[in-house]
Amino acid sequence: MSDQKPAPQTAGSRASMKKELPEKFRDHKHVWVFMEMERGIVHPVSFELLGEGRKLADKLGVELAGVVMGAPGEDVKRAAKEAFAYGADLCYIVENPVLADYRNEPFSRGLTQLVNAHKPEILLLGATTLGRDLAGSVATTLLTGLTADCTELNVDDDKSLAATRPTFGGSLLCTIYTLNYRPQMATVRPRVMAMPPRQEGREGRIAPFSVDLQESDIITKILSFIPDRDSNKSNLAFADVVVAGGMGLQSPENFQLVKNLAAVLGAEFGASRPLIQKGWVTSDRQIGQTGKTIRPKLYIAAGISGAIQHRVGVEGADLIVAINTDKNAPIMDFAHLGIVTDAIRFLPALTEAFRKKFSPHSNDRLAG
Repeated sequence: MSDQKPAPQTAGSRASMKKELPEKFRDHKHVWVFMEMERGIVHPVSFELLGEGRKLADKLGVELAGVVMGAPGEDVKRAAKEAFAYGADLCYIVENPVLADYRNEPFSRGLTQLVNAHKPEILLLGATTLGRDLAGSVATTLLTGLTADCTELNVDDDKSLAATRPTFGGSLLCTIYTLNYRPQMATVRPRVMAMPPRQEGREGRIAPFSVDLQESDIITKILSFIPDRDSNKSNLAFADVVVAGGMGLQSPENFQLVKNLAAVLGAEFGASRPLIQKGWVTSDRQIGQTGKTIRPKLYIAAGISGAIQHRVGVEGADLIVAINTDKNAPIMDFAHLGIVTDAIRFLPALTEAFRKKFSPHSNDRLAG
């Protein structure tokens, strides 16, 4: 993480804030991960959180549990098996016909009842549209703390969850503790955490949980499902190679240089926040804390200064190549390779070099 990480409090030392956990919270144990599932598909962020949850559970000496909610059927069973494959020791299954599709009210009621009955110490959810909606409602109902959009999770010496996230517009990182409330809740955006290896054949315990939900009690009704035709417009979060541009490109016309290089490499293209704000690029292409978090094998950043907001969205990349006229630009501090030159002149040459490298007569391929 960044060496700019400040102390997690503004008054007094961390040691002075440490308290004996109140008696009423001492029976809260285990780490839970909410398994986000829509139309039978488990969101990959759930597996990423299981990998991180496994580390936390091992440090605390407790079990890791997945939480699957849905209508009775095979989809729920498959999701539970996937939870075990990615590290869960047990899986709570909440089945009810009312849970067939996500709606805030029944899911909030069901998850709140489950938490009150089995008392987890830590509850993690993906910072997706669904996860953010659910986490806020559940935390409010339980009267506990919620740290959103975390970039790092850890357990400190007194076994409190240390949840790190950007603050002050992304200019700093802060670590937040929920000292006197349980469960400790946090959301993490997709691709922030590494995907753990899948362990085929791994098994665990199933713990069914019944909730009293009646369709007649739920105000919101689902009338039909209309798929988003633009949902696959960009695939930045899961691309192996990403090329992105920033203000150093100087004009929207020059952003075509980024697209040209991405096309030759078979890569996705993206942009920093200022380009989105200027309307040069659509918002689904934004990379950074308030956009997409990426973990590609190769990330090429052309004319991007690399402020902390951008850094937390790309630092999971295996190889970061920065092209910038300023050798002191922040991105040069965390890039694996820095090229000090004008991206407007350099990108066409780089594109042509790759075009020759990957011509139809060449057997070379970038991947691998």
